[in-house]
This record gives sequence, C-alpha cells and structure tokens, in this order.
Amino acid sequence: MPTRPPREPRSALVLAALAVVATAVLIAAGGHNSGLTPAGEPSWQGLAGAHRPRVAVGQRVIVLLRAPALGDRVGTAGGLATSEQERQWTQNALSSQKLLVARLRVQGVVAQPEFSYTRTINGFSAAFDARGIALLERAPDVAGVYPVRAAYPASLSSRLLTTSGFGERPNIGLSDKDGRGVTIALLDTGVDRAQPFLRGRVTSGVDIVGGDAEALAAPQPDEPVRLERHGTEMAGLLVGSGGPGALAGVAPGATVLPVRVAGWQRDASAGWAVYGRTDQVLAGLERAVDPNGDGDAHDAARVALVGVAEPFAGFADGPFARAADGATRLDTLVVAPAGNDGLAGPGYGSVAGPGGAPAVLTVGAVDLRPRFGQVRVVLRAGLRVELDGMSPLVGAVTPSEPLDVGIGAPRARTTEPVGYRGPVPLLDFFDKRGASLVAGRATLLPAGVDPSGSLANAAQAGAVAVLFYGANLPAGAIGLDENAPIPAVSVPEDVAQTLLARIRSGIPATVSLGAARTSSNAGEGRVTAFSSTGLAFDGRVKPELVAPGVALQTAEPGANADGSARYGTVNGTSAAAALVAGAAALLAQARPYLDADALKSLLVGAARPLLPDDGITAQGGGLIDLGGAAATEVGASPASLALGRADSRRWHTEQVVVLRNLSYRRLILSLDVAVAHEGAAAVEFDLRPKRFSLGSGRSIRVHVRARVTSGLEGTAAAEGVLVATPAAGRMIRVPWTIVFGRRRPAGLTTVRLSQRVFTPSDAAPALLSFVAGSVRRSAAAPDVLPLSRLDLELWSPAGGRIGLLARLRDVLPGRYSFGVTGRDPTGAVLPSAGYQLRLVAFGTDAGPPTVRTIGFTIK
Repeated sequence: MPTRPPREPRSALVLAALAVVATAVLIAAGGHNSGLTPAGEPSWQGLAGAHRPRVAVGQRVIVLLRAPALGDRVGTAGGLATSEQERQWTQNALSSQKLLVARLRVQGVVAQPEFSYTRTINGFSAAFDARGIALLERAPDVAGVYPVRAAYPASLSSRLLTTSGFGERPNIGLSDKDGRGVTIALLDTGVDRAQPFLRGRVTSGVDIVGGDAEALAAPQPDEPVRLERHGTEMAGLLVGSGGPGALAGVAPGATVLPVRVAGWQRDASAGWAVYGRTDQVLAGLERAVDPNGDGDAHDAARVALVGVAEPFAGFADGPFARAADGATRLDTLVVAPAGNDGLAGPGYGSVAGPGGAPAVLTVGAVDLRPRFGQVRVVLRAGLRVELDGMSPLVGAVTPSEPLDVGIGAPRARTTEPVGYRGPVPLLDFFDKRGASLVAGRATLLPAGVDPSGSLANAAQAGAVAVLFYGANLPAGAIGLDENAPIPAVSVPEDVAQTLLARIRSGIPATVSLGAARTSSNAGEGRVTAFSSTGLAFDGRVKPELVAPGVALQTAEPGANADGSARYGTVNGTSAAAALVAGAAALLAQARPYLDADALKSLLVGAARPLLPDDGITAQGGGLIDLGGAAATEVGASPASLALGRADSRRWHTEQVVVLRNLSYRRLILSLDVAVAHEGAAAVEFDLRPKRFSLGSGRSIRVHVRARVTSGLEGTAAAEGVLVATPAAGRMIRVPWTIVFGRRRPAGLTTVRLSQRVFTPSDAAPALLSFVAGSVRRSAAAPDVLPLSRLDLELWSPAGGRIGLLARLRDVLPGRYSFGVTGRDPTGAVLPSAGYQLRLVAFGTDAGPPTVRTIGFTIK
C-alpha cells in the first residue's frame, strides 16, 4: 500500500538541540554537519571531515539472506578450506540470491541487483519500491533489508609547501620492519599511482564507482584540474617513501591495493561531489578479501582500511557490521575511522559507520603537535582600531615580514549569513569587469564548510592574507596551497561584520600582521575536539584506540607547475585510522602467525591510556603503542566490552571475554578490573576465573559479572578497563563502560496523514509523515537516539492486523514520509471502509516499543 513519493523522499534530521543539521531519507540517508560553535572555542568544521553534500541514493536497499556467505562457511570449517571449496561456497551464495530474485519476479517484483555480495555477507543491493520491500521482509530466506546511505571521506587535507617545522610525521614504526609482504586494501577514492612518494607501492586496483581498471584518482568531470585527493593522501600515510626530508609512511614496504569506493558522483542538486554509498563500500570489502574476484579468498588482503564514514551511523548489526565479521573470518582486519562529529553522549555517541561494527578496529584522533604559531593582529576602520590582539595562525604560512595592507572582500552576497555550501567561488573575488576585489589586500572570508578551498581561491585572486570569521578555526588547521603562500587567521564575527559594513560605506579598512611567534599547544596529547566519541549503538566502547590525526604530512595527487611532486597535510580520524592500518601491517609482518582478531586485540590491549579527562568513550584503550603490541603475549576477544545500561540498583549483567595465549610459552595470568570513573552508582565486578595458567596457543573463557550495589545518583557513566597481567610480561587492557539511567522509549512523534479520507491512487497518494528517533541535549553533549527497527502495519476496521506494509532498519533520527496509496500488503486495492496505520518503533535499548496509530477511510 505505501509507496515512495515520485521524487526523493523528504527529510530533515531532528538535531535542533545540537544546532546540527543532518539528513535522513526514507530508505537512504546521508549527513551534513553545520554545527554552531560557541565564540572562543576552536571549531574544526570543514577542516576535519570534508563538506558533506546532500546525496540522493534513490530506492536502493541492501538485502541480506539467511544462507551462509563464504566467510560463514570458512568460520564453520575452523578457518581451513581448499580453494575449490571456497569457490563452490561463493557460488552457492550467489545461487541463493538468484533463486530469491527469480521468486520475486514470479510475484511481480522485478529486481536488478547492482552489487552482489557473497564473500563477507550473502546479499545484494538493488532498488525496490515499498511493496517489494514488504515482500522481502516476509520472505523466510531474507535476514533483513537495510538502507543504503552516503559515506564521506573522514578527513580534509590542506596542501603543504614543505617548510621547516610544519606538519607532523607519521611517527609509528617497528625496528627492522617495513610491512614487506603485507597487502593493505584501501577502500577510498582513487589513488595517484604516478606520485613519486607512492611509486612502486600501489598496485592496479578495483574501481567500484567508475569501472577504471587502475582505480586512479579521477578528475572532476566538469573541472578536470581537480583530482580526488583523499585516497592518495591515505596511501601516502600508509606506504609513502622518499619524501622531502626523508618523509615516509608507516609501512613503506607494504603494498596498497586501491579499491575506489568513493569518488566524483552526482549529488542531490545534480552537481559533482566526492562521496561513496554503503553498497559501494560493501562491494569494495568483497574485493578486499578476494582481489582477483575468483571466489577464493586465500589472496585476501591482511588489512582493509575504510577511509570513508557514514556520519552518526554507529550501528552494530547492519550489513557492514556483518561484513566486517565475515572479513575477519577470512583473516582480513578491517580498520575504520570513528568519525569527525565530536563529543556526544552520555548514552550513545557520535561514532560513524562502519565504526560501530564490533569486528571493526575503530580509531579516534589525538593531537600531538607540541607548538603552534600566532601573530599580533590589528584591524582598523578609518582611524578607529577595531581589534588589537594575538591570534593563532590558521595556516602553515607565516608572514615573511610584518604586513600592513588594506582589507577587501568578495562580492557582498558571499558575506551574508547564509553563505555558500562550499568554498567561496573564485569568480566572486572579481567584479563584473574582471578586476580582482582583493588583489594586494587581505580579504575577509566566512569560514563556512570549506575554509581550505576558500583560502586557495582567495590566493588565486591575488589576496596576500585571509581573515576568516564565523568560526574560531584551530591553529595550524589549514596548510598551504603550493600555489598560494599566504597567511590566514581567525577574527571575531562581530568585528568582521563591522569592518564589512564600513567597507561598503566607503570607509577604508586595514590590517597589520606582526611577526610570527610560537606558543605551546595546550591540547597536546589530548583527543581532538572533532574526533567522534562512543558509545556505539550496542553500548560497546568505540573508538577502541586513538592515533595522531592532526596536520599529518603526506602525498597529494598531481604535480606543481614546475613538475615537482605535491605534498600536504591532512586532519581527521581517517588519517589516524591510516596510521593504525599501517601499524597493523607492521605487526602482521613481525608476527605473521597472528590472525585478524589477534592483530586487533594486541593493538587495542597494548594502547597507552591518555589523561583521565579524555574518557574511555573518547580514547578507548588509549594511544596506539605498536612496540607494546609487538611484545604482548595475550589477546582478548572482544577487544572492548558492551556492558549496557544500568537502570536500577537491581541491575546486573554478564559478559564473556576469551583470552588467548599468543606466545610460545605457558603464561600465568591474573585478572582485575580498574575503574577510571565510578559514575552514578557503585558497581561490583566478579571475574571467573581470576587467576589461571594458559598453555601456548590455548584459549579460556572468562566470565565478567557486573552488578549495581547502590542507588543511582544522576546519569554519569562508569568507565574502566579489564586488566589481564601475565606473571612476567606485558598486561593487556579491555575497555568497558556502563551507562546509567532509565531505558528511553523509542522516539516516534509528529505522526501526520495528509488526508484522512481519500480514494485509492498510485499517482496522488496520501502522505504519512513522522519523526523517528530523537536527539537529546545532556549537560555535556548531545545524545543521539536512533531506532533499531520501525514497522508500518495495516489494521482492519475490526482491529485485526492485515499485514506489514513496510519495515525500516537502523533508522537514524529524522523526518520520514510514506505515500499511502490505498492498497493492502499484497498490492490489492482496499475496499471502502475505515482502517488504521500502526507505526511500531523499536529503540536500541531493548526496551518496549513505541506504538502510534492513525486512522483513515477509503471512499
């Protein structure tokens, strides 16, 4: 009965409490962060996490089947299978999909799968209308139907003129190990293989987006000089070698297999934007575990780095979560960024997908810069001084000498509050006669969503400095475009607006920039403000560790005007994830007998804790310690715990942690629980067994029991680590968190039907709209509350259930719409009578569902 509206479904993510706008659509969703940062607090908007365009993915969904995939079969076989067996199991999974598609065709639903998945999961992606989805949900061989969403590069680069002291080097390594013999699949945009920094270390790849045999960094179709950058930057962090000043990646001996899962594609406004879709990312993971596509996964990459992220989609049971589990069974460690949406909680966090998946090694970002530059800024309008003070240098360039110049601005429309969704266009720096408005001057620019792009355009128009307003940009966040060596600072919004008004009224404005000075970075050694925090939507600690993620030096695609290679810096959790993926390659070389689960366990368990102010939900186990991981002898699975929500003093839970001896000797292990923050109630832990001997290669199941022993006072979370310590050796730490407070009802509000009495019509259906999920403001940060499932049911006038009309899974907070055509679940026209639509919403807290009903009458 319900059909999607003829155009893309309407959407508006309800994040008013956050001052953030994101989007969710009926079956597909993407996110856009336009967070408003209080004055005085540095804002990383547009600097860590590329601009997120609105993306229309149509009616695409991902259909998962119950029949086993290759990874399931290999896991059941204990990890041992012949090449012939694996090819047969892959074919069996494909046959089950073909059988389902054929049965749907008999029922009048024609499906044309766009991508087929047989290795990590058994399923396919295709476009279905609401009737097709309802048929799929009722099919006994279908495990679930999930939305396709947009995924975006989880960092933003700043191109670098190699200057002394600018940028941080990927300072992670193992002596005598360079990753030789290890393949890292890079699921990202295309890679510029011609870059000298990468030459010989990047193989021919797989292009999921465009079909190019080399998976190269593609140019923007309507602006060929603009290349995709993110994949090249990540590859540089992974395997770069021979850069300026001996710059190198973490694992220069390893090989990168580029899998282009994101790139230039049409967005919702018909423009070109760089993004990927989750069905494309899943297809990329399929090729990461089977690079030659023959159905035999013995050639699987040891590590797969996912460089893109679905904002806020930290679901633990969706297609990618299951695919990551399948990849782990095929011995591929999946590493992903936590996301760049900052602090959230105290319940669920802001972790991006696929970082919420239990099998994924999820990485946050830490700032390790010891110092940054600042200059004295004096702004004048006429004879009046509007500002006189010190300001951090936003970019890499310092004034070669004190500047004293006039101030200009681009065309007036770019200085209005609404601004642009991208950088200030180059044409807006010129008047109608083609004369530059900023040549030889400093220019006032709104920071917007892409300050790096605005800076580059201003420099091309002849500006000698940029004064950003509208956000307090962090020090050193923007690097230098090789063709645009100009300094940039942030100035207060009110001062900028005053200057703009004076300039428009004909009063000249000037700026004086003094000589640069260096200052200590108060944020050194702290989790960055942009790094997304946990928990994942199953209550699991995510991210599980952190790595450097600010101003990392790396390669850029293309070449300079003189033919020299380009280099730059990159910020974001995907940059941090790249360092961890490179570290995993080194660890795999050093200890080749370790499987994917053991690699993850050692990296998380050996991480060094940061300051207590950076809680477990922000740092997980702590800062990556590769040397410690290489020397650690015991692993834990899972690497982090999901202890859940305590809602009363009678609450208790039990989890199982499997400890494995990864050494060649017998270990005597002692277990304990360290509490970092007590939270809203006292919690008592019981470990069984607590002390034991474990032979080489053997495993033991440890039961972790936790119970509340006092009344609840507030909602502050309890945090800590489970510690396993060998009698002689390095301990490992398994992070955990307990959230306090009552289980929140599933959010389902503002249910409306545009017509209560109507004639059945496919062309002009009644519109059912509602808000699903919610975002709540806590004392510290916003709390994102999604739905695990939402059912739309049709009920008869007598109160009997007629059937399921539609089902949505993994529902992010947002406004959703269905077209109500007046048909029943089989597609038959309803007879004239009164009926009810019943919406049933299930939260991720395992509480009772929320039910809303609305009546209507068929004429």
